[in-house]
Amino acid sequence: MSQHELNARNLLCPIPVIRTQNKISELSPGDLLVVYCTDPGTLHDIPAWCRVHGHTLVSAEEQSDEIVITIEVNDA
Repeated sequence: MSQHELNARNLLCPIPVIRTQNKISELSPGDLLVVYCTDPGTLHDIPAWCRVHGHTLVSAEEQSDEIVITIEVNDA
C-alpha cells in the first residue's frame, strides 16, 4: 500500500473527476489517493464516482480554501 497525491486545484468539474479516474487506473488495490481540489462540486461528484466504481471514500473535508478527498483504491 502506498499513498499518492493528485493536484486538481483550480479545475472545474468534470476535470477533477476525470483526473481522479485516470490516476486511480494507474494504482493498485489498497493504495490511497489524496485529491486536492478547489471546486465545491467535487464534494459531491468524487464521492459519487467512488460509489459507482467500487472505491472507498476515506474522507472528504474542506480545509481553508481547498477540499481534500482521500480514496482507497479497491479491486473494482
